[in-house]
Amino acid sequence: MKIALLGVNHNTAPIEVRERLAIPSGRLADATRSLLHQPGVRESMILSTCNRVELVTCHEDNTDLRRFLAEYFAISKQEIEPHLYEYSEREAVRHLFRVASSLDSMVVGEPQILGQVKESYTVAREVGAVQSTLEPLLQRAFTVARKVRRETQIGSTSVSIASIAVDLAQKIFGSLRGKTILLVGAGKMSELAARHLIAQGAGTLYVANRTRSRAQRIAEEFQGSVMDFDALAAQAHLADIVVTSTGSQEAVFTVKMGRDLLSRRKGRPMFFIDIAVPRDVEPAMNQVDGAFVYDIDDLQQVAAANLAERSKEAQAAERIVAREVDRYEQRLQTLDAVPTIRAMQVTAEAMREAELRRAQSRLAGLTEEQQQAVEALTRGLVNKFLHGPMAGVREAARDGDAETLDALRRAFAPQQEGESK
Repeated sequence: MKIALLGVNHNTAPIEVRERLAIPSGRLADATRSLLHQPGVRESMILSTCNRVELVTCHEDNTDLRRFLAEYFAISKQEIEPHLYEYSEREAVRHLFRVASSLDSMVVGEPQILGQVKESYTVAREVGAVQSTLEPLLQRAFTVARKVRRETQIGSTSVSIASIAVDLAQKIFGSLRGKTILLVGAGKMSELAARHLIAQGAGTLYVANRTRSRAQRIAEEFQGSVMDFDALAAQAHLADIVVTSTGSQEAVFTVKMGRDLLSRRKGRPMFFIDIAVPRDVEPAMNQVDGAFVYDIDDLQQVAAANLAERSKEAQAAERIVAREVDRYEQRLQTLDAVPTIRAMQVTAEAMREAELRRAQSRLAGLTEEQQQAVEALTRGLVNKFLHGPMAGVREAARDGDAETLDALRRAFAPQQEGESK
C-alpha cells in the first residue's frame, strides 16, 4: 500500500482543461465514492477548487488512477496526460503539506485553500474514504498549515483570488470610485470581492444569485442592491464591471447576451472578471465590441507580483514544510517498528511463562508473596533483556535501515518472521 497524489493545477493545465475536471460541491461525495471503488484503492480524497483537481489515495501497486480520471470525466488519457503530475510517498506528503499551507496556490498565502482541503476531508470522511492512513496524514497537513501561518508572515495581508481580481479591476480603471459593480454568485469568493471592492471606493454594488436570500445577505452587509438572477440579461448592462463566480456548469453570460448588453451601454465598455471554474463567461465574449473578459488564468500576472513580495516568507514556510515532512516520515518509520517490538515482547513473555511452568514443581513450596517476587523478578529480567534489542529496532526503523531491522526481527521476533513469509 502506498500514498499517492495525482492531479492538475493552474501551473500545469490551462482553464480549458481544469474546467473539464472541476467537480461541483454537490457531486464531490459521489466522485469520492467512485474513486474509492476503483480496483486497488483503499482510501481516497478529492480536492477540487478553481485552481486544482487532485486525487489523494492510499492504494495498492498497479492501481490506475489515470483510468479513473479518463472515465469519470469523459476525457481521453491523451488529452489529460501532458498536464498531470503524480507524487508518491514522501513527495505526495510534501505536496499535500504545501497545498494546505498555501505555498502551491496561485496567490501564495491566501487563506481559503486550507478551508477547501478541510471541506474535501470532511466529505471523504463522511463517505468512509478516510481511514487509518489518510486520517493522520490529513490531520498533520492541517497542523503544518497552522504552523506556517503562526510562524511566518506569509498571511500577513489579506489576499485571495477575489482580492487579486479587484486589483486587476483597479489596474484596468485606475480607480474604482463611481464605478458600478455587479457580483454574480453569493459564495465566499463574492463576499471577499465585495469587501475589497468597497474598500477601494466602488460606487453602486449589485449582487445576483440564484438563491435570492443569499444575494440579499451580501447586499445588505455592503449597502448594495439585489439584482434578480433571472433578470441579468435585461439589467446587467447597468454594471461597468461584472465579477462572476458561480458554480454553474454552463455559461451564465453567452456571446448573444453580451451583444445585447453592450448595445444597451451605447459605446461604453463592459469588463467581465470571471473567477469561476467552469467559466461563467463564454470565452468568445472577448470578440464582442466593447466587452473585455478576464478569466482566472489572467490573474496569474497580478499574482506573480504578489509572490515576489512574499518570497522571503515563502522560503521560511518551505523550510517548515521540509522539517515537518521529515518528522512525518520518521513517525511512519517508528510505527513500522511497532509490530516487531510487539512480537518481541510476545515471544519473550511466552518463553518466560513456559520456563515458569517447567519449574512449577520446584516452586510449589513458595509462599504467595515469594511467588509474586519470582513473577516480578522474571518480568524485570525479560524487560532488561529486551531493552537493547527494542532500542535497536527503533533506531533501525528511524534510519530506514531495513537490513538491521530484518536481522533483529529474525533474532528476537521469530513468530513475526514466520508470519511474514
